[in-house]
Amino acid sequence: MKLRTVMMFVLALGVSSLAQAAGEIVIKFSHVVAPDTPKGRAAEKFKQLAEQLTKGRVKVEIYPNSQLYKDREEIEALQSGAVQMLAPSMAKFGPMGAREFELFDLPFLFPNQEVLHRVMDGEVGKKLFAKLDTKGVTGLAFWDNGFKQMSSNKPMHAVADLSGLKMRIQSSKVLAAQMKALGANPQVMAFSEVYTALQQGVVDGTENPVSNFYTQKMNEVQKHMTMSNHGYLGYAVIVNKAFWGGLPADVRNALTQAMKEATAYERDIAQRDNDDALAKVIAAKTTTVYELTQAERIEWQKALLPVHKEFESVIGADLIQSVNNTADQYAKEQAATKKK
Repeated sequence: MKLRTVMMFVLALGVSSLAQAAGEIVIKFSHVVAPDTPKGRAAEKFKQLAEQLTKGRVKVEIYPNSQLYKDREEIEALQSGAVQMLAPSMAKFGPMGAREFELFDLPFLFPNQEVLHRVMDGEVGKKLFAKLDTKGVTGLAFWDNGFKQMSSNKPMHAVADLSGLKMRIQSSKVLAAQMKALGANPQVMAFSEVYTALQQGVVDGTENPVSNFYTQKMNEVQKHMTMSNHGYLGYAVIVNKAFWGGLPADVRNALTQAMKEATAYERDIAQRDNDDALAKVIAAKTTTVYELTQAERIEWQKALLPVHKEFESVIGADLIQSVNNTADQYAKEQAATKKK
């Protein structure tokens, strides 16, 4: 275990003991994005609701913008007990041995948010959270950020336009395969380091929902953004399993309710925040925003869909088929509604 993690673990135990003695339970909630993103605002909403519904028995401390831990460190910190709650992106679970979560990294898998939420809130979501039990982690909820867009310092219309570009990704074999399928060179990098890397030309571009792109000021160092909607970025809110199981039942029930309400709030604001961020990016005039034509989108899809087959044995053919079945069912419902 890293020295920093050990120190934080000892500190967390000390704070926890003092808090318990005073009749107060402290939850350290760490995340890597800005407070004014959908995740950041939802974390604050959870804090408000948790403290209100437990009548002050719980205190939630929010640590945004990688104040405590970077991408690669935060899962280890949660497992050690240095923090109690995280909301990492789904790509973080592959390196810890839960490769099934890379389902959410597959390009062009989810046609819309409605299908996405049905998958998250249904049997697939339950199966995925069950995979975390043996890792000392309990899953509480799925939060949205949004569909991802490509950015770089050159226009990206055709697939060939990405050839040779150094593109930052999260640590995910699926995302690496995705970039390679487009002819780009994937570069794994912590989120907190991306702005500087783009500024200095260490990487040429990246993929992000627009809210992340704007709040991290990437529009200052990226001349072009393509509205590709090629992938999805969402989060799983997780807690340390031992901490969660050790809570008094009434406190755990209150926190479960707080998380349910915070999740509804988060999903409601996520798309709105991305729409607002896009308007601000356009208004800033530092980044040219391009919408793929139908023909161009089909070309991107043809280039990327083979990634599904490549990872079928790792993620699970049954999980991928469940998503496809959900999408088909949704499309039938929509078609039936239009006929009425």
